[in-house]
Amino acid sequence: MRIAYSPCPNDTFVFDAWAHGRVPGAPALDVTFADIDITNGIAERGPAESGLDVLKVSYAVLPYVLDEYALLPCGGALGRGCGPLVLTREPGVDLTGKTVAVPSEKSTAYLLFRLWAADTLRDGGVGEIVVLPFDQIMPAVRDGKVDAGLVIHEARFTYQNYGLHRLADMGEHWEATTGLPIPLGAIIARRSLGTAALRRIAEAARTSVRMAWDDPEASRPYVLEHAQEMDPAVADQHIGLYVNEFTADLGEDGYAAVCGLLTRAAAEGLVPPLGPDALSFP
Repeated sequence: MRIAYSPCPNDTFVFDAWAHGRVPGAPALDVTFADIDITNGIAERGPAESGLDVLKVSYAVLPYVLDEYALLPCGGALGRGCGPLVLTREPGVDLTGKTVAVPSEKSTAYLLFRLWAADTLRDGGVGEIVVLPFDQIMPAVRDGKVDAGLVIHEARFTYQNYGLHRLADMGEHWEATTGLPIPLGAIIARRSLGTAALRRIAEAARTSVRMAWDDPEASRPYVLEHAQEMDPAVADQHIGLYVNEFTADLGEDGYAAVCGLLTRAAAEGLVPPLGPDALSFP
């Protein structure tokens, strides 16, 4: 089974047991590593072009891909206190009309940013949006190439090393206005695989998560191999933040968060509206 997910510690932690054949009865995986902005584009182009069966994508891309992919009820990233941050060189910057670097225009981070901007900025808008790979955003802010940067992943733990200031936390705004967890990354699978296969995939992902929790040291070599020279302590923080009860099962609150985000975004004209059963799992 062909799967694509990021080399970030939360994904390698979640899928380690499955990728290494330790999940009983699970199909063997052929893994492609790609940052989430790339997998978003792959999902939009459809399975016929990519040949991929399972992908990690942003929740923000779901309205564009759910005709051909089903949302799995596990394996993804939601949580509390884990939202994207807006960083600046100086504290208290007014972003109205300013240039902001973002990791992807189809990322959940950018969708949360646009909802935040609509609520908090004069006229609801910034100036120019520049898309940069997430690891280039903090240097660009530090060097004055952009006025602010929207950061994700382990940047939550490392932005002080660049002398930057946290202007706003998109997750805090989302939680304060909705009371719901923050939906970030989703696992989707080809609907054409059929109901039985989709359920088997979901169970394999759920079992892989639980095996990682039961024996965290087993995944450490795989996590650090792909962590892009990340400090092991930062990798542990990353996993602790993004792998939680919603990774094992979205549950009622998780589905409410995803539906709430995409419904509100559709009402603002930021994404197409969802069909009534679009998030249903077979």
